[in-house]
Amino acid sequence: MNDTHESNFDLYVHSLLTGSGIDSEYQHTSVTELQSALATASKSQTGEHGMPDFLAVVGEYVLVVEDKADRDKLCLTEGGGISQSVKATKDYAVNGAVWYARKILEGGRFTKIFAFGCAGSPKHHTMKPVFVGGGTVKELAEVETFGNFAPGNIDAYYHSAVLEEESPKELQLADLRKKAETLHEHLRNYGKLGETEKPLVVSAILLALMEQDYGFSLSQLKGDDVNTDGNILYGHLVNSLKRAKVSPQVKLEQVIAQFSLVSNRPALNEIPPSGGIKSTPLKFFAEYLNKEIYSAIRLGNSPKDYLGMFYSEFVKYSGGDGKGLGVVLTPSHITELFCDLVDLKADDVIFDPCCGTGGFLVAGMHRMLQLAENDSRRKHIKEHQIFGIEVRDDMFAIATTNMILRGDGQSNLVCADFMKANPADIQLKGVTVGFMNPPYSQAKSKDTQHLSELSFISHLLDCILTGGRAAVIVPVSTMIGKTKDDRQLKADILKHHTLEGVISLNKDTFYGVGTVPCIAVFTAGEPHPAGKRVKFVNFQNDGWEVRMHRGLVETESAKDRRQYLLDCWRGKIKDAPSDFMVETEIEAGDEWLHSFYYYNDEIPSESDFAESLADYLTFEFSMIARGRGYLFGMKDEDT
Repeated sequence: MNDTHESNFDLYVHSLLTGSGIDSEYQHTSVTELQSALATASKSQTGEHGMPDFLAVVGEYVLVVEDKADRDKLCLTEGGGISQSVKATKDYAVNGAVWYARKILEGGRFTKIFAFGCAGSPKHHTMKPVFVGGGTVKELAEVETFGNFAPGNIDAYYHSAVLEEESPKELQLADLRKKAETLHEHLRNYGKLGETEKPLVVSAILLALMEQDYGFSLSQLKGDDVNTDGNILYGHLVNSLKRAKVSPQVKLEQVIAQFSLVSNRPALNEIPPSGGIKSTPLKFFAEYLNKEIYSAIRLGNSPKDYLGMFYSEFVKYSGGDGKGLGVVLTPSHITELFCDLVDLKADDVIFDPCCGTGGFLVAGMHRMLQLAENDSRRKHIKEHQIFGIEVRDDMFAIATTNMILRGDGQSNLVCADFMKANPADIQLKGVTVGFMNPPYSQAKSKDTQHLSELSFISHLLDCILTGGRAAVIVPVSTMIGKTKDDRQLKADILKHHTLEGVISLNKDTFYGVGTVPCIAVFTAGEPHPAGKRVKFVNFQNDGWEVRMHRGLVETESAKDRRQYLLDCWRGKIKDAPSDFMVETEIEAGDEWLHSFYYYNDEIPSESDFAESLADYLTFEFSMIARGRGYLFGMKDEDT
């Protein structure tokens, strides 16, 4: 590789460091302790001065980066470890970085060092971190960015990836899931409740418990045959809804009606004759929720949003991510990604026409509240910038409760059929952003074609002001356009709106459901320009993995993968490898998926060719040895 290639890659690595907010120095250090440690650190191991390509100090950590323009020069291993021979440290990126890290460690000032070997070109490369410190050299998962090593992230990454400790967030979620599981079992065993009823009962109790600051006490629940525990809770939850200023009146009445089961269900208001508990199930559930959730909030031992997090975990657990509720709930890491993909602003107006339990609205509200400059803007966001429609009465009640528990009872939610709504009326609300996870697989015939996912997408785009953005999550089959009607819908969408890109997701995103999803992002009201290059991304490797007894969990590489996606999406990385992203012009008849447009733009290296040739020859020899030479045009007598 010539010096130009090496120099270009140096610039690329430097841009990644800078893009992650890391101040680095190129082949130099102004840190006295590092200067001293590297005074005898020549990779030729002659005892002369040596300096890595990049050095950075991030808190108590040092980042050492070595890069090579030849991808074959990433790492040389010997005896199962990273070789520290002269040839290895001079010619291989990881080996050289580890050599420098060891020298810095010997200096005594720094004890936690991340050594990076980067090899390849800006378009096709590998970046491998190795932790050096505490008497250990630990190889870590490859990365695409330095995001995990930025000042705000590096400590959490160290504890997660190096020490393999669970983060406070993971521990908190594990605690919430355990509590949700326990409550789910109680509701089934003592309340005799169906899957769709459990979230409603929990919603009713949580709303009633919010009245503890206004005179309600659990001591009022005594199992009286006349004034039942259900009647008492029902009265307080109604007050809670009124106090949250749920309006208009018709909406309030719709929500209240869904909670009537707490007062009229005998099994909830009578002490079970079989024992197990010594109070009515409703009082037992209320005491459990109060002890496990509300007490922690009152004492200030939990984050502000602990209640909302618990509620979301319970709803997911109760229905196996929503299946028991008849819906597919969108995971929170996807709802948060939506906010990034549309570059959500504090002055946006969000609309979710199939809001379910309110996951997109909650994520959008939280993001806008974080971006808001003052309390006046935050109040305006809650009252005037969040809209949702949900067709099911029970889900509508749950969504309303979810918004109240998140500190917003005034979101403009409507219980209605979105597909019967007039787009012009919704536009008058000033909608600038649409988020949607529509019902799947409803178009079974000609008579139901109007309920296809593409029909929902088209209808949503028509509801958004010109220049607004929309992100939808749908099965990958939606983007294929198998039927004549689907192809016509895709053509109509391009006639009136712009497709910005489609991101193919992890097949386990909806873990346990069996749907392989993708995210499509559009600009509304602007016809798709001729010659526009659309982004198609393969984000199946998103850093989330299914683990036994835990379901879909976030690994230490998730933040890195997400940041790389966003850097590519926003154009910070302009020449991503085609196996990750393809930018191309499109036609309505195309399959709007990465797999349709993908081409292999990576020229194989000499070692790749030699390895492939060796594999082929081994295979051919094996076939001949088994008397199957005819597969290659050989007869047995030829051998």
